[in-house]
Amino acid sequence: MEDYLSPLSISELFGDISFNKLQLGHLIDVYENRLPGLAEVDFVLLGVEEFRGGGYPMRSPSADAIRKQLYAMYHWQKDIRIADLGNIIKGKQLQDTQAALQMVLEELAVQGKTVFILGGSHDLTLMQYHSFVSKEQVIEATVVDALIDLHEEEYALSRHFLMEMLTEQPNFIRHFNHIGFQSYFVHPRLLETLDKLRFDCYRLGTAREKLEDMEPVIRSTDLFSFDMNAIRSADAPASRLSPNGFTGEEACALFRYAGMSTRLSSVGIFGYVPELDRDEITAIQAAQMIWYFIEGRAVAREEADIGEAAAFNEFHVSSDSLETSFLKSKQTGRWWMRLPDRQYVPCAYDDYLTAGKGEIPERWLRMQERM
Repeated sequence: MEDYLSPLSISELFGDISFNKLQLGHLIDVYENRLPGLAEVDFVLLGVEEFRGGGYPMRSPSADAIRKQLYAMYHWQKDIRIADLGNIIKGKQLQDTQAALQMVLEELAVQGKTVFILGGSHDLTLMQYHSFVSKEQVIEATVVDALIDLHEEEYALSRHFLMEMLTEQPNFIRHFNHIGFQSYFVHPRLLETLDKLRFDCYRLGTAREKLEDMEPVIRSTDLFSFDMNAIRSADAPASRLSPNGFTGEEACALFRYAGMSTRLSSVGIFGYVPELDRDEITAIQAAQMIWYFIEGRAVAREEADIGEAAAFNEFHVSSDSLETSFLKSKQTGRWWMRLPDRQYVPCAYDDYLTAGKGEIPERWLRMQERM
């Protein structure tokens, strides 16, 4: 794995700055002279300065720009241990970088580590996916993006990588979620195709109206990929696709939800271009999203196993159209609902309210259709 990694130089990144003992820069185990031991590490940071898949051969080091902001933040979750393995060495060709990234992700997966990828264009999501394919692991994937990257006619891989991810054979995508698409950027036929496949797509307005309903969506996912263009340009100046999008606070909430997922093992923040930033605001935004992921991971540790009956309140619902039960965690307040096969799946409080009115929740119907 070391052959594919470029170590960091903290002195070059931060100069003479010294970190307080409670700042992340003091507590993260950084690959400078030796690879950190990963046995006790909860998740790993990994930079990838590869934008050729987005059509941009040369870009400033985006991962390091995010690191400079993240390391200065205070670490409130002392039980969460983090290692930073530096950056993937950029190859002569895009395919070389992709292969190196996949090799490192596969090795970290063998060690059971959650990996947080920083930087690069959105097509690197493919390498996240291929690290699961190599293990023949069937997964659920969630992408947050203002666009739906299924345009085969586009030259840049970042505009059509989802086509390969969702259609290559054999395929290991059990389910796919897309959060935050903006309708004026998306061809209606794309949505029709995804709906026929029983994949779930949430337009920006729907997701923002009840952001908490996105938590059970993310709770079920194994792979989480976030394109910075999903954030409105006022909150992330380097994201110039649209004046509309998630607010900075909403993006942080989505990452807190991601951290709360015990299934999630591969996370990526893509599409940050430092040259387009203003006063490093977008880098700060990305760093804060990572901070909230850490907080969410601490919450996940408090959650009991679904089989521990004493840790949940159970609510039975019976009507002409539906008979099932719901569980609510006493610790975190999250909800699950029981399907006909008696399996409990993540849901929202609104699903319980809908069932209580004698109606079948849409989430319940969608899961039944997929089964």
